[in-house]
Amino acid sequence: MTVVTRFAPSPTGRLHVGNIRTALHNWLFARQQGGRFLLRLDDTDIERSSEAFVEAIRLDLAWLGLVPDGEERQSLRIPLYQEAFDRLRDTGRVYPAYETQQELDLKRKILSGRGLPPIYDRAALSLSDAERAAMESEGRQPHWRFKLDHDDQIVWDDLIRGEQRLDPRLLSDPVIRRADGSWLYMLPSVIDDIDMGVTHIVRGEDHVTNTGLQLQMFRALGAEPPAFAHEALLTGSEGKLSKRLGSLGCDAFREMGMEPLALVALLARIGTSDPVEPVAAPEELLHAFNFQRFGRAPARFDMEELKALNTRILHRLHYQDVADRLPEGMDAVAWQAIRPNIATLADAADWWAVVQRPIAAPVLSQDDRAYVREAAALAEGLDWSADPWPALTTLLKDATGRKGKALFMPLRQALTGRDHGPDMSALLPLIGKARAIERLRSAAG
Repeated sequence: MTVVTRFAPSPTGRLHVGNIRTALHNWLFARQQGGRFLLRLDDTDIERSSEAFVEAIRLDLAWLGLVPDGEERQSLRIPLYQEAFDRLRDTGRVYPAYETQQELDLKRKILSGRGLPPIYDRAALSLSDAERAAMESEGRQPHWRFKLDHDDQIVWDDLIRGEQRLDPRLLSDPVIRRADGSWLYMLPSVIDDIDMGVTHIVRGEDHVTNTGLQLQMFRALGAEPPAFAHEALLTGSEGKLSKRLGSLGCDAFREMGMEPLALVALLARIGTSDPVEPVAAPEELLHAFNFQRFGRAPARFDMEELKALNTRILHRLHYQDVADRLPEGMDAVAWQAIRPNIATLADAADWWAVVQRPIAAPVLSQDDRAYVREAAALAEGLDWSADPWPALTTLLKDATGRKGKALFMPLRQALTGRDHGPDMSALLPLIGKARAIERLRSAAG
């Protein structure tokens, strides 16, 4: 059997962090098993779906390195849904219902008031042909429900949650088609999964009940259901995932300067028993991916953990990994010098500006101004083809008796305009003799 997974977003908005995690886990499992990872665009909601969001989803997956092996669009598969719908209707597994939304809401309120579960009472099944005709003559068009088999207990072995059982008598017959003829998610998804040969579905635990309903749909259509893995939902560092955090998508992470590898490495492991570690490529995550390592407890998404991981990953990247994103003129030597001191790649451009462009002279004490003036004079006679920083500081230490912070800090401030940063041994050669002497003299006043 060839493993086939799918990621099925609706193109009604940008991918958010929860979507990204679902896509990643489906991609990881397919790649680990030598299978196929498919993108299915659930775009049957014509009013809300947008081509701009379709393209954004494709670009976001590409940015993450999760390139699908194929793509389908539900809007192009309507005849397939109609054919399956007709078969189910002819066998009595779907039926028309005429209640308005207000009537359904009232029924639920009455049941809840009696302490009963708000399950649909199947009143539509008792309507006669004449009653249905009368309603339609009044202008009522039916919505359509899938008729659950109350004698068919719903049981499956979830790859994460273990054995799952649902009693269909405690579930409402799900609405699968609206009165205007448009489709809801439930049935088209099953039809697509059958037609696309999907073997495994990885999604959030909020779909557990949907899975139970859909298992009966698979059987009603004469198909073997895929295996399911329902993972714990993401939460924030303080518990529930905030709306702000939950809505963050690839565009927001890019704007923050997060590397796709950092996001992938974090989302691959949170919620599992494996440590979150920096990686050089998503493929490094394949060997340890195992549904048995996923826990039932909520998976905590911590932005600070992502930022720290991003920094660790950047510090491992080679020049060739980032060369096309570095500022013009910044070579491998400069990257090696600046890399240990950055948290995002944008910081590299910031430090390159410190090297290449004029800086504001720091405000130094009178003693420090005299000190950097002497440093400028000594720098004139140095051999800059060697290692100028230890040579300069050794001369200054001998000449002034300064040591420690008093020796190094005024020089760093004069040469970079900052109190901290990359190792000056690596940075000073990049600044160069002429620019360094000019900056020391400017700081001396």
